[in-house]
Amino acid sequence: MLAVEAHGLTKTFRSVFSRRSTTALLDVSLAVPRGMVFGLLGPNGAGKTTLLSILATLLLPDRGRASVLGHDVIREAARIRQKVNMASGNASFLWSLRPGEILTFYGRLYGLYGMRLRRRVDDLIGLCELADHLKTPYNELSTGIKQRLNLAKSLLNDPELLFLDEPTLGLDPDISIRLRAQIAALRRERGTTILLTTHYMREAEELCDEIAFIKGGQILARGTADQLKRQIRIGEVISLRLEGGAWEELGALPGILGFVSKDDRVECTVDSAVERLPTILRWLHERNVAVRHVDVREPELEEVFVELAK
Repeated sequence: MLAVEAHGLTKTFRSVFSRRSTTALLDVSLAVPRGMVFGLLGPNGAGKTTLLSILATLLLPDRGRASVLGHDVIREAARIRQKVNMASGNASFLWSLRPGEILTFYGRLYGLYGMRLRRRVDDLIGLCELADHLKTPYNELSTGIKQRLNLAKSLLNDPELLFLDEPTLGLDPDISIRLRAQIAALRRERGTTILLTTHYMREAEELCDEIAFIKGGQILARGTADQLKRQIRIGEVISLRLEGGAWEELGALPGILGFVSKDDRVECTVDSAVERLPTILRWLHERNVAVRHVDVREPELEEVFVELAK
């Protein structure tokens, strides 16, 4: 069974005062298998948060249909809410409450009471490393601790599907690494399906099994990070340091998408380094060109983002 299945989702926001309308989603279709970490990438205003909000039953679509964990997002919203949860990079809790009090309050909203609630709160305090901050009011917590508390809150009902909307927004690199490790552990140890939006390419490449790129309310591309790189033909880069002979015609070989030569260094952008590197080395050897250094670099996911965002 799919965790998420959407067909033709469309959502337009209209301003009462200016009579302007903004199409946040336009005919979006999506299928996400259970147990997957699925990433949504795109520039600001692309429609990522709107899509997550519809799937989390916080917004109604204007057109289209969607089901989450086998339940219709409109007719069976209450059943979906029992099985999902959401954490945002901009979450905020009551400033005077302490972490344990915040988790206890939300636990009761999810129907937890007594010993079951206390055990659940204690487990999440340990999982999200909050034990050293139990006496600190929320407004005095660092941004990183607030994000870990936000993640703990989203796990209170042990969700089958977790929506994470830019979970590491504004965090220091060391805190981001720890939070990403906790997110990866959720899928690995609990089998939680996760839908993740992010602006951080390294985060998407590290965490996501598949990625969809969304712009202007439409999904432009979908696949693994490697598949996306191949789809837009960015290619891999073979960098060579050469000596002797002539290599100016190297760029005419099959499979070379781009060729740059400066002094004794050559960079070839190729469709497949595995296929093209032996041919390049053989071609150079036949022309008595000595190869002093070879380096192969895969394109970064950030390059895919920039290309698709144009």
